[in-house]
Amino acid sequence: MPIIMIVFILAIGSFSSCYTVRFTETAVKTTFGKAGEKSIITEPGLKWKLPYPIQSVTKYDTRTRIINARSETQQTADDFQIIVEAYMTYRVEDPLKFFRAFSNAGDRAIDHYVKAEDDVLRDLLRSALGQTSNFAMNDLFSPAQGASKLPDLEGRVMGTLTSSNSGGTSLDDYGIKVTSVGIDRIILPEDTTDAVITRMGANRDRLAERYESEGRSQARAIEAEARSNADKIRAFAQRRADEILAKGEAEAAPYLAQQNINPDLAVFIQNIRLMRESMAKKFTLIFSTSDYGMQLFDPDVIKNSDGELPVPNRSGSED
Repeated sequence: MPIIMIVFILAIGSFSSCYTVRFTETAVKTTFGKAGEKSIITEPGLKWKLPYPIQSVTKYDTRTRIINARSETQQTADDFQIIVEAYMTYRVEDPLKFFRAFSNAGDRAIDHYVKAEDDVLRDLLRSALGQTSNFAMNDLFSPAQGASKLPDLEGRVMGTLTSSNSGGTSLDDYGIKVTSVGIDRIILPEDTTDAVITRMGANRDRLAERYESEGRSQARAIEAEARSNADKIRAFAQRRADEILAKGEAEAAPYLAQQNINPDLAVFIQNIRLMRESMAKKFTLIFSTSDYGMQLFDPDVIKNSDGELPVPNRSGSED
């Protein structure tokens, strides 16, 4: 029995005097609750310490952690209200600073993380999202690929987080390093949505009016050019017609002069030519015997002519 008690006491002592540090962890070993520069344990493996309450160890995960900021209403540069949801990734860069800043939250590392996130990180992230006021709605939302300035907004938020705040305190003073910032979602409140739709409609109306005005202006220019071209074509056609008419009259003048020597004969010849051309087309024409040239077909005239055919004059009388 005494041997079992001794073994039990030794086991309890060994358990309270050793600890293990993983390769993804960094430990802070305190003596009576105080830590110094030599209290940081970064090498992984089995380590030794004095039993509690003389010494205790707090181990922090050095891997990246992520937190989300609560939805916050932000105002854009063009006076629209939008709800921005963002996230931030961070890790414990300096375990000693982190321990000194948040160890009053409890003995567990998780208590330190909760205090850091609730009291510092989320507040700083919400404050940094005020950079939204430097961007207009058209900057954040663009139909063109790659034209959105959301990456610029995320960069400004990141710059605000990594710089000192108005009190001269930065995240580096807490032993925290921010690794990335992102915008999860942007929500438009109902009144903002209505305002955006109204504004889009007004923009489209202005574009439509501008295009209609440009179309009317181009139509007037095309009509004026068409009228000018039509006037030029008509004037050219009229000149050509006058030239052709004058040339025709000049060429016809000698023939008209010859016809005027014996106008009755000229009329008779034209009547004969008309008959020849009409009969050559193989169709039937009915003429009155009182028409020029048709008296030759009047049976009474042929019967009373005694072998001589009358020659009609201009008045239709026979010579």
